Amino acid sequence: MTYCVGYWLEKGLVFASDSRTNAGVDYISTYSKMYSFQPAPDRLFILLAAGNLATTQAVVSRIRRDLDQAIEPASDGARDLRTCDYLFEAAAYVGRVSVAAQQEHAPTLQEAGASAQASFILGGQIGGEAHGLYLIYPQGNAVMATRETPFLQIGESKYGKPPLDNVGHTNLSLEDAARLCLISQVLTQRSNLTVGPPFELALVPRDALAISHRIRLEAEAPELAAMFEIWREAQREALYRLPHFPWEQSAPP
Repeated sequence: MTYCVGYWLEKGLVFASDSRTNAGVDYISTYSKMYSFQPAPDRLFILLAAGNLATTQAVVSRIRRDLDQAIEPASDGARDLRTCDYLFEAAAYVGRVSVAAQQEHAPTLQEAGASAQASFILGGQIGGEAHGLYLIYPQGNAVMATRETPFLQIGESKYGKPPLDNVGHTNLSLEDAARLCLISQVLTQRSNLTVGPPFELALVPRDALAISHRIRLEAEAPELAAMFEIWREAQREALYRLPHFPWEQSAPP
């Protein structure tokens, strides 16, 4: 299992992912789940992956192969990352590649009781078009982040959702959104051992067509421990500030 989150902001995009892959309690390994592609100066794509590791690696390999081969658009008008004019076309392309990779091995995996499914978050910008963010389902279809729903999650998402819901908004700075996404990762790790560091962060300012900052935080990074302690103390303070029950207010000193 893994956990990835992408955040759409007025000022750009933030991406966060863990690096833990779990194939059983006795086989836990580390793989990056964040990939970047810049097939031309006028476009940048960031891809986050969750699900069957073999499927996600096959999808990334096929994307890179298509870029290396510089294939022409298909006769049906389908586009790849190099030739698409809009971000939704790029999301549709990744969805097609994902479905093809899943179908190739699904029968044999099903016989073994395993799933070939994978999901992705694709974000970026093409030329003068607006920056955007898409969640691509295992079935190949996709939904777009909006101002009302600015963050998208894949993998073990439920534990890291509350801070995103309660604190996040689209006018955050990229740095504040990155901190919010990172604490979402840290809190998820505390509740689910299938999610873990190294954690990766990438910040993409609007219209820059480049990653401004990308960092990788190992398990022993002091920032992670400090972040959790500060968040925990803030929650404790909030608990003590909650309204008291009527019998507490009338209690004698």
